[in-house]
Amino acid sequence: MTPLLPPEPSKIIKNLHSINSKKINFEINKYKLPNGIENDFGVIRHPGASLAIPIKEDGTIIILRQYRFAISRRILEFPAGTLEENEKPLASIKRELQEESGYKAEKWDSLGLLVPCPGYSDEVIHLFLARDLTHLKEKPKGDEDEDIEILEISRNELERLISSGDEALDGKSITAWHRACQFLNG
Repeated sequence: MTPLLPPEPSKIIKNLHSINSKKINFEINKYKLPNGIENDFGVIRHPGASLAIPIKEDGTIIILRQYRFAISRRILEFPAGTLEENEKPLASIKRELQEESGYKAEKWDSLGLLVPCPGYSDEVIHLFLARDLTHLKEKPKGDEDEDIEILEISRNELERLISSGDEALDGKSITAWHRACQFLNG
């Protein structure tokens, strides 16, 4: 996988406003861009995230139907989560997979990076394929604010859902699935 190009930092001339929340921060700054232009821009500062596509030995895919308050609906998405402070992406997704799905994986393959919203966020998502799954005895903990239903579907059903639009999938999951198919098909 090709790494991100090296950064070309803009110069922050002045912070105009900041809002800090539980996992992300929002800043409005006056910037001087590498091309010399000065302007005010808002940016969401995000610590990064990891996502896993869990696939059982028989090819069954584990996917979540999760309520997302920002869009006031449930959507399908793969297990994912925000990196904790000083947490490595693989350690993060191993934890999230267990917490959200009740599975752990022995085999992990990187599917590269995704920058989902570079126009207003610095978030980078690390994508992984999780295989050699073991279902854990205990019920998944999840976070107290998560409303998650765990589904097991076939590859054909996932492809049908993506192409038909019958049920909403988030962009990171569709991108990760596309990368997983390329990886699995060699």
